[in-house]
Amino acid sequence: MTDMESLLTRWQSAGVLDAGAAQRIRAYELEQKKPAGMRWEVLVALILGAILLACGVALFVSAHWEDLGPAARFALVIAMVAAFHIGGGLARRHFRALSMSLHAVGTLATGAAIALVGQIFNIQEHWPAAILMWAIAAAAGWLLLGEQAQQLLTLVLIPAWMLSELAFYTARYIGRDPYIGRFLFVWAILYMTFFVDARRRETRWILFAAGAIAAVAGTAWMLTGWESSSYNIGFVPFSTRVWAWIAIAAIPLVIAAFHGHKGLLPIAAAIALAAALPWCQRVWIDHSAAWDGTFHDYTRNEPNLAAHMLVAAFAVFLIWHGVRLSSRAIINAGMVGFAIVVGWFYFSNLFDKLGRSLGLISLGILFLLGGWALEKMRRKLIAGITAQPLEAQ
Repeated sequence: MTDMESLLTRWQSAGVLDAGAAQRIRAYELEQKKPAGMRWEVLVALILGAILLACGVALFVSAHWEDLGPAARFALVIAMVAAFHIGGGLARRHFRALSMSLHAVGTLATGAAIALVGQIFNIQEHWPAAILMWAIAAAAGWLLLGEQAQQLLTLVLIPAWMLSELAFYTARYIGRDPYIGRFLFVWAILYMTFFVDARRRETRWILFAAGAIAAVAGTAWMLTGWESSSYNIGFVPFSTRVWAWIAIAAIPLVIAAFHGHKGLLPIAAAIALAAALPWCQRVWIDHSAAWDGTFHDYTRNEPNLAAHMLVAAFAVFLIWHGVRLSSRAIINAGMVGFAIVVGWFYFSNLFDKLGRSLGLISLGILFLLGGWALEKMRRKLIAGITAQPLEAQ
């Protein structure tokens, strides 16, 4: 009813509805009998029950694993996955939430089963292929069941497989970290912006939170730059870079195109940042002595001022894009990102130069005044999009 009231107020202020029509809509909605949703205690019990059940099964299998032969191990693994899905199917008609929890545990157990079957039969190892098979299983569950848990697992496992392949084929090459960071950052922005208006609230917020964490992690990976040591065997090969950029840029752009130019804009900006950020480095050669008395040269680097400016500019872009989409979540993410950049710049370039006491005093002032200014701006922007007329949105 709260959401409906805000919509009715907007429609009346825009002239779409008159007072009489709005009142009739209110009366009609109040007369409708809505089914009661699950209480939070039930949801917590189901989540904890699913986690404890999965942990108990894993503990049981690990405790008896050495005592079983290959055939018994294989039968146990198959039975473990089948039992969860059969239980979910039996509970589907009477308790839908329990069914969804059991199916989710079954899909999670599928990943462990794939790894265990490979170990049982000594299958040639290519660990990203196991994640691909796991993602296919989750996608099949999403297609057959249409459940939110299967959807979330699919949306997480598919990019996880591509990231695993990228990590596998760039191992021991110079530039591995920036390419992994680029992938994480672009896909994080894709998930944060593409699903921000998803109908399922849990899907929207889980993917947004996962995207926010991945964006920070991806930025940190990109900032490592092009470090090298005696472990590396050269730069990432050209063919691998081509496939990497297809996964980093081409696929997200195709997905974002389903939302039109509004979906393409943040992904294009994220790709531009990902392409430029690893090059914003101050590089020098470090001469270090090894244990045997020999000296080795290592290429060291650290982010320069341009790196701080690029990340801060992208945070400002996110705020602008959030205002453009009337999205509080994107505005808040941009604000938090900008605050992190300011703190990062302070600790990287100013704190050590000011001394301990003066540095802490300045940091306190920065937190107080900066936090006040950012919160004031955030409230002003959110109030602006809330009061925006319907035609403008």
